[in-house]
Amino acid sequence: MIENKKVFIMGMAKSGYEVAKLLSKGNNEILVTDQKDQDEKLVSELEDLGIKFIKTSEPENILDESFDIVIKNPAVLPFHPCIKKAEDLNIPIVNEMEVAYHYINKPVTIIGVTGSNGKTTTVTLIYEVLKSAGIPVKLGGNIGTPLSKIVNDLKENDILLLEISDHQLNDFHDFKTNISVLTNLCPTHLDYHGSYETYKSVKKKIFSHHTHEDIAIINAANYDSMVLTKDIASTKYYFNNEDNYIADGKIYVDKTPVINTEDVLIKGNHNYENILVTYLLAKLLKIDFKHVESVLKVFKGVEHRIEFVRTVNGVSYYNDSKSTNPTATVTALKSFDGNIHLILGGMERSQDFNEIKPYLSKVKVIYAIGETRNRIIDFARENNVEAYEFATLKEAMEKVKTEVKDGDTVLLSPASASWDQYLRFEDRGNEFKTIVNNL
Repeated sequence: MIENKKVFIMGMAKSGYEVAKLLSKGNNEILVTDQKDQDEKLVSELEDLGIKFIKTSEPENILDESFDIVIKNPAVLPFHPCIKKAEDLNIPIVNEMEVAYHYINKPVTIIGVTGSNGKTTTVTLIYEVLKSAGIPVKLGGNIGTPLSKIVNDLKENDILLLEISDHQLNDFHDFKTNISVLTNLCPTHLDYHGSYETYKSVKKKIFSHHTHEDIAIINAANYDSMVLTKDIASTKYYFNNEDNYIADGKIYVDKTPVINTEDVLIKGNHNYENILVTYLLAKLLKIDFKHVESVLKVFKGVEHRIEFVRTVNGVSYYNDSKSTNPTATVTALKSFDGNIHLILGGMERSQDFNEIKPYLSKVKVIYAIGETRNRIIDFARENNVEAYEFATLKEAMEKVKTEVKDGDTVLLSPASASWDQYLRFEDRGNEFKTIVNNL
């Protein structure tokens, strides 16, 4: 716990706001900074708690040796001038989740889910299954609810289920799970970490402080995941191996079919893998598989993840705004047979669009948007795919309306982060859905 300290919170958003409130009861002197204007009601609430807020694009000019700790928003780059200054001043740097972890004062089981893709769907499925089985569970983390908001509501023997991103893992020190899931690994967020090797080493922190009594669930078909976890101390369980796999339209656990894929609402092999993880975890927690099956019969997927929006004049529209890297877009393309109008692009992060190349036969037209649009146009032309260039999604959708025909699919799957034009990928997806619903 943090008490009687001078605290510098860099970046407000949900996590900064919630951790500031959590620390306000410890006789701490707290300063929150952000480069953007914030909701006046939230700022007033913090000020009523004695917390100061300063809007600034140069927080490094405020930080000095008088501060005891820096709490960094996960979106802040590790090499930001303010972070470098904190390091030079030997001020500890943590994030909201690491801080909140130290406020857990009851015995709970912590399940952490990370991976390059599939985290949110997997953690949502697990949450619904636990609820169906009547098991007390709190859900938070990268999925949208900061741990600081729920930590005081935890009860003895609850399950604390967390989606954990690499940005959050980056500033973990003491944080420890009881069960860690690694869905897969692929090169992404390289602008944040500097290299794929660094990214992988950060992902490995999901297994930090594990002993043989802790559990790791790992994708046996993902080479990088297997190499990364070969020396962890956890007791390991695998999916996509000879015991737990997908074949012949069925999902198998311990070589026994547990459900037919045709009976599942969400489609695509990536989703079947998420389901496989859920079954495996249910087995380890001794949950009757009937609860998994009942959830799968009604679960339509997670918003912004290959989310069906509507069909207009025979054209189907799908929102996959969460696809912020090419691997995720490949997953989306695999889910459709063809005739795809693909909206691609966003923030420039040196992502390699060539990963999409083997699936371009399914794509009729590419609509390139955002900072990466020029590179995407070059990529499309090199591969003989018709393409158009637009600054914004709204402009692209105007062109889409003139190009689509009955039987086509329009897919927003940008393979890029949204931060060049949007605060969150959800905002990009919501704009897409608003446009589609007004067609």
